Order: sequence, then C-alpha cells, then structure tokens
Amino acid sequence: MLMTDKSNPIILVASDSAGDTGEAVVHAAAVQFYPHLVDVRIMPFLEDQEDVDKLIQTAAKCDGIIVFTLVIPELRDYLIQQAMLHQLIHIDLLGPVLNALEQKMQQTSRHQPGMIHLLDEGYFKKVEAVEFAVKYDDGRDYTGVLQADIVLVGVSRTSKTPLSMYLAHKKFKVANVPLVPEIQPPEQLFTVSNKKIIGLRIDPDKLNVIRTERLKMLGLPRTASYANVERINVELEYADRIMKRIGCTVIDVSNRAVEETAALIMEWYRGR
Repeated sequence: MLMTDKSNPIILVASDSAGDTGEAVVHAAAVQFYPHLVDVRIMPFLEDQEDVDKLIQTAAKCDGIIVFTLVIPELRDYLIQQAMLHQLIHIDLLGPVLNALEQKMQQTSRHQPGMIHLLDEGYFKKVEAVEFAVKYDDGRDYTGVLQADIVLVGVSRTSKTPLSMYLAHKKFKVANVPLVPEIQPPEQLFTVSNKKIIGLRIDPDKLNVIRTERLKMLGLPRTASYANVERINVELEYADRIMKRIGCTVIDVSNRAVEETAALIMEWYRGR
C-alpha cells in the first residue's frame, strides 16, 4: 500500500534544459523509500535569475529539496547563493563532475544546456523506437512484423505492450501481436525469420488472477469469459500451437517482472 501522508518530501528538479537527468536520478533514489512516496516536480528550462527566484520562492513555500543540473556557471552559482540564503536543502548533480573534468582536462566546458540530446545519436534512436512500438502495438499494423528488431507474440495480458515500450527505451524496434483463437495470425509471422520472434507464455492460474483484476478495474463482472479458466486454457493451448508452428524462442513470464523478462530478451537478441 502506498503511503501518501503529508510528510512526503517534495523535490524540485531544476534544469536549464528538460530536466531528464535530474529526474532520473531523483526517481532512482526515491524508489528506495517505497512504499512511501516522494513528490517530484520538474522545473525545466531555467534561463535567468528571475527563473531561479521563482524556483526559490516555490521551494521555500513547500519546504522542498532542490536538485539541479545547471551547466551555466552564473546561473548555478546564483541558485546556490539563494538556496543558502533561504536555508534550503540543495543538491548540485552536475557542478562537481564538471569541475573535476575541467581540472583533469585543463579545459573549460561548453556550458551549453541540452547537449545530451543534441550530441547523443542514441537519443534519436530511442525516440524512433518508441514511436515504432506505439505504431505497431497489439497488432495494429502487421507490416511492423517485417520491420521490427524483435516481435513479441502471446495471449492478452502477457505484458506485450509494457515489454515493447521498455525495450524501445533500450533502442529496440519492437512489434507485438496478440494470439487469439478466433483471429487468424498474420502471415508475416511465418514469413520472417523466427530468430526475431519471442513467444510469451504464462501460467493459467497467474493469468486468471491478472485478468480478474483487469475486469475489476474496468468495472466488469468477474464472470466474463475473459477471465474464465476454461477460456484461458483454450487461448494458451492455441498460443502454444502457433509458437511451435513458428519455431520461435518462448519465455515464461509468469513470475517475472517486465525488467527481468526484458533482460532475458536482450540477452537472447545479442546472442542469437
């Protein structure tokens, strides 16, 4: 159960760019205090002292912690000065690293915000992969099977979509295709190399629990065929037959987190 009392700390992530770096670090730290929640608020694109003043005022009102990634020295120094003046907890994520690199390399940094996106070709590959996963999610367009790096197949609620999005953030183009007894699987599944197809298998009892919870969330009766044990067994047997026909690698996702399954898929992909 999530703890949402008034003592939850507020962290203001400030940046002269989008704030992605600071947000990632803060979330990585905050998750260590689960189930207690941390209120993370992004304050991006700080450009001048006026923006810093607004940040300080906001932090002072909510007694927030300021975590910042500023590469413009004047702005960084002003923020530190004001935070100390108002006795606010503040954490500089980039300053010490930049200073150390400047000393080591005997060179001044560019002091240019947003360069991680400008120079990192991988960022654009990630964006492209995410767009691909959205476009070819849940069998919306079967041509994605031909273009994908990885194709996921399985019955409903085997984490196809979460896996597709997770792998997309690792720069893999992923298409996923649902296997339903009443719907003929696309011919593309049998014409592309089975070395890029992963079948997702799940224990029927586990799937019954997941689908029952899904019906509950949607406000539908638990008696719906979607969560019926006999129906689930029919779907799983059908999916097994299709996977055997394809000859693809199969992973059991019954008791695995999305991250764990994704790690197995990436290991499989690199060692094919």
